[in-house]
Amino acid sequence: MNKILINAQGISEFTLIPNIFIDKFLPAANGAYVKVYLYLLRCFSGSCPEVTISSIADCLDNTEKDIIRALNYWEKLHLLSLTRNIKKEITEITLVDLRNMDAVTDTQPGQFAGRVNRNTELTNSDSELDEIAVSIHTETKPVQRQSYPPEKIAQMSDNDEIKWCMHIVEIYLDRPLKPMDVQLILYLYEELHFSAELIMYLYEYCVSKGKKNTSYIEAVALTWAEEGIDTEEKAKEAAASYNEHFNAVNRAFGMNRSPGQIERQYIKKWVEVFKFPDDIITEACNRTILRTQKPDFKYTNKILETWFKKGVKDQADIAKLDEEFMKSNNAHNAQNAQKVTPMGKPSNNKFNQFPQRTYSAKDYADLERKLLNKGL
Repeated sequence: MNKILINAQGISEFTLIPNIFIDKFLPAANGAYVKVYLYLLRCFSGSCPEVTISSIADCLDNTEKDIIRALNYWEKLHLLSLTRNIKKEITEITLVDLRNMDAVTDTQPGQFAGRVNRNTELTNSDSELDEIAVSIHTETKPVQRQSYPPEKIAQMSDNDEIKWCMHIVEIYLDRPLKPMDVQLILYLYEELHFSAELIMYLYEYCVSKGKKNTSYIEAVALTWAEEGIDTEEKAKEAAASYNEHFNAVNRAFGMNRSPGQIERQYIKKWVEVFKFPDDIITEACNRTILRTQKPDFKYTNKILETWFKKGVKDQADIAKLDEEFMKSNNAHNAQNAQKVTPMGKPSNNKFNQFPQRTYSAKDYADLERKLLNKGL
């Protein structure tokens, strides 16, 4: 994952939140997007480690896609600008000085939400996914979810299916539902067209992984929607399939834990983008352990990227690449060996061409006697 430079206009070393942000932008923004913006403000204090999409996602307990969505959201509202390299990876984030945003000074608090919805398309397009360093999918994502008014909530809550679903979700979360929970459940049912059974399994699945926060559950739901998972059976099949891939990597790396969020992103990339079977992934993991003596997902990813670019499909292709590498390496070593000067070869150095003197036993005896006499 590439490093990202962060710059700001008019922001001090302290974590200050401009009032205009609270008045104009906070009411209409998704809570996960607000968290990203506040985290960026915090980074300018100088005490944050190097920033990457992965590090932000880990800190906020979100997926990398969530972070990309949030950055694109704020860029569309002109609160920040993003610089990308030729691979469309984000390399620099510049926060705009909100005091210079004259365009919004005539907007009263609470009015900006309407302007955003009418004038700005906040959908997640295909190009947005290209900006993720570890890209998994390329389908168009569902639009940003709406906020349901109390009247709509009361109307939909009269549905016996939704009532039962909310009751089961409360059991999974082990607490009463909060307003944000209700909003998400209605969004899943109304907009993503998840059945009550699928919604209940979604919460069961996330809670089983120790994740109860709304942003994580929504991210999983969006991923399922992208992959066409619209029934409980499909969700269980997908979960079982990926568990097999995760278990294969765990065995190869000797890990007795579930892969972390970023590690799962890597595994999904190897399976969905590279289309490698488990035996190829396991082989790369084994070579990583032999070379680095540790489960290094980045190193394994480099191996698999190389194999992917060279068109590897099975173990026979890997063996062929190994053979070509050995031949190339041996030829290189032989060529270097020919360039080495033999040890016994005479040199043209003029000092070596000087005629050498020879000494007899009598010469050594005379020299010894002179030295002894000199000492006396």
